[in-house]
Amino acid sequence: MPLSTFLVEDNSLIRHNLIAAMEDEVDIHLIGTASTEAEAVAWLEENPGAWDLLVVDLFLQEGSGLGIVKRSGRCRPGQRVVVLSNYATGEIADWARELGADAVFDKSLELDGFFALCAGLEAEGR
Repeated sequence: MPLSTFLVEDNSLIRHNLIAAMEDEVDIHLIGTASTEAEAVAWLEENPGAWDLLVVDLFLQEGSGLGIVKRSGRCRPGQRVVVLSNYATGEIADWARELGADAVFDKSLELDGFFALCAGLEAEGR
């Protein structure tokens, strides 16, 4: 069963390449994207149960991915929030986890780990 995935990434080239890679590596159903905190939070508030996987970059055109993580509003078991950022340093990663991220990956170094997590979620039927 495909993972209903919402992606928050402000760089259009990275967003395009990440979507293509996710579709190649994992069975996802992309249900939406946002490039700002406000867009993402509005979508999440309007669609609280629609997603299985929320993938969030930290530094956006407007706002912060940390604000999205904090306000992700999970309403059902199995929803997962993953931070995928070039700034996934120890302190920032800890902060993201404290705000509710299930996992934090560096998108330039840890894509294999990210895809492995997604494959595990897919295998769980989430």
